Amino acid sequence: MFKFKTPSQQTRKIMSEVALGNIEDNFEEKCEEKIKDLTSHEFAKVTSSGNNSIFIALSSVEGDVIVPDQGGWHGFKQIAKFLNKNLITVKTDDGLINPNYLDELEINENSALIFTSFAGYCAEQDTKSISKYCKNNNITTIEDASAGIGDKKHVLGNGRYSDIILASTGSPKIINVGSGGFISTNNDEIFKSTSLPQKLSKTSNIISSGICLELDNVEKNLEVTLNATEHLKKYIPNTLHSKKRGVNIIIPNDNAKEISWNLKKTLTTDKSGFITTCPNYNRVKQKAICLEIKNLDYNCLKKEHLNKIIENLKINNLL
Repeated sequence: MFKFKTPSQQTRKIMSEVALGNIEDNFEEKCEEKIKDLTSHEFAKVTSSGNNSIFIALSSVEGDVIVPDQGGWHGFKQIAKFLNKNLITVKTDDGLINPNYLDELEINENSALIFTSFAGYCAEQDTKSISKYCKNNNITTIEDASAGIGDKKHVLGNGRYSDIILASTGSPKIINVGSGGFISTNNDEIFKSTSLPQKLSKTSNIISSGICLELDNVEKNLEVTLNATEHLKKYIPNTLHSKKRGVNIIIPNDNAKEISWNLKKTLTTDKSGFITTCPNYNRVKQKAICLEIKNLDYNCLKKEHLNKIIENLKINNLL
């Protein structure tokens, strides 16, 4: 049986100590300093959730909110509509943003493009080309780096490319506390203009302590996850965006629903599952099987466990 990712023992311990009053440090300040170091942004705020971070970011947008046609997060659209923002959808290459497609759109001034570090969690976005186009066209870039924060290559979750970086630190994200989130930027006006949403998204020192500790291991944890998907892709033909780094694997298949059902019977977990199906806006529009490797406990990302996944895929004629 595979184990679903939960906050580490060390994270749970420090959160417990803070809750009991045994540690009285200001972890919110410590946490924000670490976030600034990680993103190379000048300003950062800890929030109560990833969606609240999105709410703060989109509240600061004066123009249109541009979202990918797939491979994003449904909360982008829901929150933009709630805020009465004009929503524009940009065509993608199975979730990957091609700046050339932005040229096909009529976009108002002071607009923003919001996207996830990994399209559908399976393929890293070309943040450099996205950033170059958007800077040249006065479009703010908002990167949801929930799955990309801590990138050793400094391509994802990097303030040099994304004007605003935000993340969820809920389970089972790379920074895994069970709750919380953050937002960072070099533009202090974003925080000055969104004071009310910030007040509504305040979190506790308990959550901040957990995030603070998890930030120390985020780079290693992301790398372990990326290595696991890379290992699996060597044995699985026809994965979507097979040459791209990702934290899950998407296998297009017309019989996705039945095969996924069969896989769930043998690749069991102690809690929530790690096998989902498409079409799904948060992944891709086509029929496909998703192996949510990012959801698994890091001990389950060792080769013996990954090889069990490969064996089961072979039984179901996916190899």
